[in-house]
Amino acid sequence: MLAIGLRLAAMAMLSTMFMLVKLASEAGVSLPELVFWRQALSVPLLLGWLLATGRIGLLATRRMGSHALRATTGTAGLCCNLASATLLPLSMQTTLGFSTPLFAVLMTAVVLRERVGPWRWAAVVLGFVGVLLVARPGGIHAPTLGIAAALASGVIVAIVSFQIRDLSRTEVPVACVFWFAFYGALLAGGAMPFFARSHDAHAWLILAGVGISGAFAQLLLTSALRFGQVATVVVMDYTALIWATLYGWLIWDMLPAAAIWAGAPLIVAAGLIITWREHHLARRISPTSSLDEGALEESVDPNNA
Repeated sequence: MLAIGLRLAAMAMLSTMFMLVKLASEAGVSLPELVFWRQALSVPLLLGWLLATGRIGLLATRRMGSHALRATTGTAGLCCNLASATLLPLSMQTTLGFSTPLFAVLMTAVVLRERVGPWRWAAVVLGFVGVLLVARPGGIHAPTLGIAAALASGVIVAIVSFQIRDLSRTEVPVACVFWFAFYGALLAGGAMPFFARSHDAHAWLILAGVGISGAFAQLLLTSALRFGQVATVVVMDYTALIWATLYGWLIWDMLPAAAIWAGAPLIVAAGLIITWREHHLARRISPTSSLDEGALEESVDPNNA
């Protein structure tokens, strides 16, 4: 129950972060600034938490190059994710974000040449039918660039999931989260001289909220995986759609279009089938596989791109 509660709180924080990202964009904050402050503000917060809990030693690593590579890929995914949040209605952006497990299964079959059974193939087909319903031509009016960014984010986060699966063999999840934020801030910082601009106090408060909500979401995600199995807590991720719908209604007076109501259940069902099947296979292969599975699930969270 504690793990489920932590995961629910994490989804609330993630949804709040995306809502604030959209508000910041409307206040004139550019995408490179959003990416930089999302990462940069997480670094001192994570450091403070590790120092306060006496766990700073967890950041020690012999694989700094692997962390830097993961951060480079992940920062590209974060750019796509935040871009889609600024361009699309929150409910649509959140729904398309659930496509990551579908791309992960495709990469497992096509790139890694691993066997994918009929259950997961059926889930992929079901999920992409849902994606087509949500993003179909002639449906809800949404920028093509926003839809492309949301789907590109799904592809990149799926790639990152395999990078973190490799890192998880020697690194703890919180180290992956910290070094992603650290290197991501360095990468985004290189663009700041060209995109940084002055903002009023309102915009700065929103940016602070983006960084704080993102950092707390990461901590909650990490904590949830300490107290519960991935197959138990991952179901809670779909509550993000409730928060996205609520924020869209309260702030922008916008409810999900009919296409989203039709497509979202198919995408969610596909994700649940894939999660159930992966958990079932992991238990058959090895009782220690839950570590890899936990790190993989943390990696496919959109905020953890």
